[in-house]
Amino acid sequence: MGIVRKPRKKYSGPSHPWEGERIEEERILTKEYGLKNKKEIWKLTSKLSAIKKQAKRLVADTSDQGVKEQELLIKRLISLGILTEGASLDDILEISVKQLLARRLQSMILTQGIARTSKQARQMIAHGHITVNANKTNIPSYLVKTSDDLAYAPSSPFTDNEHPELVIVKKEDLKKVDVVELPLKEKPKETPTKTEAPKEVAEVKEETKTEAPKEVAEVKEEIKEVTE
Repeated sequence: MGIVRKPRKKYSGPSHPWEGERIEEERILTKEYGLKNKKEIWKLTSKLSAIKKQAKRLVADTSDQGVKEQELLIKRLISLGILTEGASLDDILEISVKQLLARRLQSMILTQGIARTSKQARQMIAHGHITVNANKTNIPSYLVKTSDDLAYAPSSPFTDNEHPELVIVKKEDLKKVDVVELPLKEKPKETPTKTEAPKEVAEVKEETKTEAPKEVAEVKEEIKEVTE
């Protein structure tokens, strides 16, 4: 029987609990990556600080062992998809927490379109619907390697193409198709005909000509009656 050791924290929280800028950044990251609490950010922050501390130590170590450790560290980060081929120790010092958060199993499932939301991705992992290299994994914080194969578990109902959730995803993909609207042809403006206006003017003139003499004749008859 082995020695039972006291479990210790594998992370350290913020040195100052009430920093407004840090609290706001953590709130945004928690919402963006669907984290359960800020403790998950602190765990990755501690892991990242340990990696950078090791990189700083290896910069000054020029021994054969130091060179081997440099190669192993860079190779490990390349396998995680955090660094690219040809990276150096200086590139390690520029790694951000966001890069580690993007490689979590929960984030990768959402990126690959296996889940629709971060909350759904976490639920799928916790309920054993996801496999990594054909092995069921229920750890949302697992850092996915570039060589890992993510898929639904054979016993998962999501393997059925007619599952309601998969049908919803297909409908959403169809909605994203760009619809090109063709411009409507403008109807030619109707220009007034030249013959209509003169007719109206002629009719008005004829009415004035015919009405004026009648009125003059009636006035003359009234004058004659008065004089008689």
